Amino acid sequence: MKSSATLRYLFALTLYGTIGFFLHFISYSSEFVVLCRGLFGSLFILLVLKERRQEIDREAIRKNFKLLFISGAALGFNWVFLFAGYRYGIAISSLCNYMAPIIVVVISALVYKEKINLKQIICIIMALVGMLLLIGIFGNNEAINRRCVIYGSLAALGFVILVLCNRKLRDIDALEKTIIQLLSSMCIVLPYVILQRSLPDHFDLISTILVLVLGFLHTGVAYICYFSSIDVLSAQSIAILGYLEPVLNVVIGAIVFKERIGVSGIIGAVLIILASLGNEVFADKN
Repeated sequence: MKSSATLRYLFALTLYGTIGFFLHFISYSSEFVVLCRGLFGSLFILLVLKERRQEIDREAIRKNFKLLFISGAALGFNWVFLFAGYRYGIAISSLCNYMAPIIVVVISALVYKEKINLKQIICIIMALVGMLLLIGIFGNNEAINRRCVIYGSLAALGFVILVLCNRKLRDIDALEKTIIQLLSSMCIVLPYVILQRSLPDHFDLISTILVLVLGFLHTGVAYICYFSSIDVLSAQSIAILGYLEPVLNVVIGAIVFKERIGVSGIIGAVLIILASLGNEVFADKN
């Protein structure tokens, strides 16, 4: 049972970690891809729930609707900027996005007065130093495209809002929550796509196929595998294995697309990943 859950979780993370690779070959705008991902992903999950004959708890959705809508908007915000960052560099955009867990800890301590231990404080400092190294504050790191840092950081902001909202959701099924969030992300992104005229002027076969893959496989299937596995695995296993995604993004960026981040960037990347991982492992441990 646990081994099967581990495989499903790793499969989901692998799908998440290869989104940037697929996006590289799609000619459509990031906003349009996000729109399609929300549509096809929610459609797939709805079909799965129908196949399971699982009725949607409308009352739970109604009670949590405000938070669901805000978190869904934040999800769309995260995807739009992360995908935009992927256009300029998968590794850096992903690493900046993974500052989000550290930011959540800081906000929780300052705003919600949640206690953090010394090990978490060390992890926060490590992450900050890693970020400064990554963006070249301590030297002229010409290998870094600043747009990756900007877009990745904005994506992290969306992820932070998503996490903080999800913490307050009560008594709602994970997949039902995901459907509403995906649909909400569509509602937010659609007007932007129309106003910015981001709809494709023409549709090419390769891009269309890849968008369908991102929608059904990397969203629908990935979410099913993810949520069906985290109920079985321990929190520590989820935290440790979860960092397959940014590591995979860095590897794909370096090997497949020949992205260079320099020596200081590599050190910064390692510090960010270790800090985020350490924060998960040491949380609530005194």
